Amino acid sequence: MAKEEAKAAKKTKRPTALKRDMQSKKRNVRNRAYKSKVGGVVKDFQEALKKGEAKENLKTLFSIVDKGVKKGIIKANKASRMKSRASLKVK
Repeated sequence: MAKEEAKAAKKTKRPTALKRDMQSKKRNVRNRAYKSKVGGVVKDFQEALKKGEAKENLKTLFSIVDKGVKKGIIKANKASRMKSRASLKVK
């Protein structure tokens, strides 16, 4: 009986603190890289705005921001605010 109970206890695996830590670090690197990419797109948009070619970059900005929301990297309200401010600058 003791062996059966020990086997049953082994079957219920739970993530360890070390695994959670590794997952957290992986996500952190991925999220920082994506946020950096968003920042680059925003800079490109601002430069294009000065030149008067912002319409094409606006589509790219919208696309990147929406993908960030879909992946859970950017919050929906922040994305909406970024898109709104960008589209107001184009008009």
